[in-house]
Amino acid sequence: MKLDISGSEPIHTDVESLWTALNDPAVLTRCIPGCKAMTETAPDAYKVDMQLRVAAVGGSFEGEIALADKEPPRTCRITVSGAGSLGHGHGEARFEIVPQGDGTCLLTFQGNGEVGGLVAGVGQRILGSVSKHLIGRFFVALRKEFETGQALGAAE
Repeated sequence: MKLDISGSEPIHTDVESLWTALNDPAVLTRCIPGCKAMTETAPDAYKVDMQLRVAAVGGSFEGEIALADKEPPRTCRITVSGAGSLGHGHGEARFEIVPQGDGTCLLTFQGNGEVGGLVAGVGQRILGSVSKHLIGRFFVALRKEFETGQALGAAE
């Protein structure tokens, strides 16, 4: 089952601090819903352990995340793949950081993926709303990183 995501979110911080946070495994582990561990396996490549619930079904996933085509501090491509008790999936997304001139950046993203197994059985409509919910949780957590000063560079 194919899945497309896109959107933009304002984040109250400067471009460099947001770029640093989006490239920091500790920040991402705290922000990615269900992420239990993110371990660097090579430069810009990580092994990820997650525990997620999709609809009424929960399970664990192991996967890989890689960052490529970096143009610091503006844009990057992310590839993701994983498998677990709920199924398997892979995808990629591109994000871009655009300064807004008022101490805020606009983080835009666009991506696509494909999932299979039990998770695909919940249906396109439900899976689409679940993915939007998880993306929303990511941005709530990312904003909190800057509000609390936990994100690298946020306290500077």
